[in-house]
Amino acid sequence: CMKKVELLAPAGNMDSLKAAVMAGCDAVYLGGVLFGARAFAGNFTNEEIVDAINYAHLYGVKVYVTINTIIYDSEVERFLDYVRFLHKNNVDAVIIQDIGMFDLLRKKFPNLELHASTQMNIHNYDGALLAKKLGFKRVVMARETPIDVIKKIKEEIDIEIEVFIHGALCVSYSGECLLSALVGKRSGNRGTCAQICRKKYDFYDDDKNKLNTNNYLLSTKDLCTLKYIDKLIEIGVDSLKIEGRMKRSPYVYLVTKTYRKVIDNYYNTGKLKIDENDIIELKKMFNRNFTKGFMLNEDNNNFTYDKRPNNIGIEVGQVISKVKNDLKIKLTYDVSVHDGLRILDDKEDKGLVINKMFINNKSVLEAKKGDVITLKYDKYVEKNSKVLLTSSKRQLDSISEAIKNQERFIYIDLNFTAKENENLKLTITDGLNTVTEVLDKTPMRAINKETSLDVIKKQLSKLGNTVYKARRITLNLDDNLFINIKYINEIRRRAISKLNEKRLYKIDFVEKDYTIGVPDFPSIKQTAVLVSKENESLKDKYDLIYTEDEKTKDEDSIIVLPRITNEHPFVKNTVMTGDFGGLLKYDNFQTNFSFNVVNSYSVAFLHSLGAKLVTLSYELSLSQIKNMIEIYKKRYNKNPNTSLIINSYPESFVSKFNLNKKYNVKSGYLKDSYGNFLKVKTKGDIMAVYHFKKVNLYDIKEVFETGVNLCLEIKSY
Repeated sequence: CMKKVELLAPAGNMDSLKAAVMAGCDAVYLGGVLFGARAFAGNFTNEEIVDAINYAHLYGVKVYVTINTIIYDSEVERFLDYVRFLHKNNVDAVIIQDIGMFDLLRKKFPNLELHASTQMNIHNYDGALLAKKLGFKRVVMARETPIDVIKKIKEEIDIEIEVFIHGALCVSYSGECLLSALVGKRSGNRGTCAQICRKKYDFYDDDKNKLNTNNYLLSTKDLCTLKYIDKLIEIGVDSLKIEGRMKRSPYVYLVTKTYRKVIDNYYNTGKLKIDENDIIELKKMFNRNFTKGFMLNEDNNNFTYDKRPNNIGIEVGQVISKVKNDLKIKLTYDVSVHDGLRILDDKEDKGLVINKMFINNKSVLEAKKGDVITLKYDKYVEKNSKVLLTSSKRQLDSISEAIKNQERFIYIDLNFTAKENENLKLTITDGLNTVTEVLDKTPMRAINKETSLDVIKKQLSKLGNTVYKARRITLNLDDNLFINIKYINEIRRRAISKLNEKRLYKIDFVEKDYTIGVPDFPSIKQTAVLVSKENESLKDKYDLIYTEDEKTKDEDSIIVLPRITNEHPFVKNTVMTGDFGGLLKYDNFQTNFSFNVVNSYSVAFLHSLGAKLVTLSYELSLSQIKNMIEIYKKRYNKNPNTSLIINSYPESFVSKFNLNKKYNVKSGYLKDSYGNFLKVKTKGDIMAVYHFKKVNLYDIKEVFETGVNLCLEIKSY
């Protein structure tokens, strides 16, 4: 029998978790108050996490907890305590970004299942292969990974693959974005992304000619893959993930329910059947227009929506007149009182909630397609403006009704035995678990009236506030017995309690010591520069030369490889690799800043995998670096070999979406609302966007005092 694909739903709080379970998810992912990449979601306290795991497990739903931020050395003890707590309370897996913490957890907690977060930016075959070798059970692939690459991974590597199927998208490869950290001091790698990509920008060519008409140049559409679910199931994807820990419970319910229906239908009929009305309902709930995403090879021009960055709902009509405070709208779709509308006016969008509406001066609660409604509204509105429905009262009501009416049950078969002079016995099975309860009570021969079969069945099927529903009840009874109803209730309660215990499975908690072998490096002080073209005169000024030119004739140059790559090129020189797969591919390698290394465990782990030099993250202060190197020396009795980029225009982010391609230029500039110009280059087929100013964070002398061995300058973009 074919293993069914897992439908994985988001839960920002307990309401959303219950909504996801009622809508039919197979697993949920949630974050605690600590270390989750959605610091602004509702998130769960430790007590709520225990409740959430128990609630989900009774329904046969798995729980994954996100601990997908980078972790500083000063946080490691707290981090370990938190993971220990999760593991002891039977979490099914943790989703992790920080490679040092991954190494620590796999050694300390061998029974804990680890998933590689999309924040690890595993986007190619070699990356998945390394994840498998290191002991990840599952990889959440980068959202940009093409479907044929995923297919090859599933055919050749025995590792679970999870992909995103619906919800908000990042314009950058996840885990590869410093935009929010550089501009707003709020780090996407620490769960506090300020969504700077959703703000206004202009695009200029190199001669500073403005090329765009609309402003939201980096604002991505929302992912919707409903029409392609069959393709993902057919290539063997293990888990289909809905994005949305910041979304409210009705959103979680509707999206989960819609995908559940399509997935089940596909398994039952072998065909994909899409009801267009489902897509309208999804749009009504929330959308910024839909894209099928780069996994399904979306066209570059259909990935972003540059007119506005927020929910656009669905179009429901047009303004036909505005006289004084009377706003008349001709409807192309039904609306009701308490719906939320947005009027698209050239100058600025206007939002309103329908508190009252009139048709021919008569107050109505609902209006149909074709009706002309009048609303009271005091702001200026252009005639012919489009009207959108951004929140539907009727939709929200029907969802909250559905969540209340517990639609999901675990169906059980009950087998009840009552014989004269024998103890009562009840066996219950849910298909996977079977429990038997024997009650120390015996039925008596009936004096007046025997206990009827209907009464016995009625008592056995009283499963009120449990997750169960009786499917079949089998009775093995002697004739003419009287059974006390109290006994039937008691044996049922006890058997159900036993079944609950079995469904609330325990994951064996084992804790071991962390050990690792790392080489000892000499303490040296070297300077280096990254150049695009070989330049003899620089050789006297710097100890080492780095270049992005893979075909360099200089055997001593270190070649910096792109951090996004589908194929790893064969290179003779030492390389600086920026992606996970590169750690597997090369013998003579250093690691780039894109590994987001902020703790001593990550440095040790990369050294143990063969890295000759580890570049530290931009997100570290000098005092943190000094502290980290001291801790490293103390713990491992060895000296690490680390480098720091000290003078550069940092790559703010890298994206598969390309503005240069969209506007047909070689390179250009993004101009933000403060008037800063960010350089936009194309590398291979990837867009790289650079910070608007040189970041010269550190004085070389001070850097060397921390114990860092190499200072790397990057002269230009």
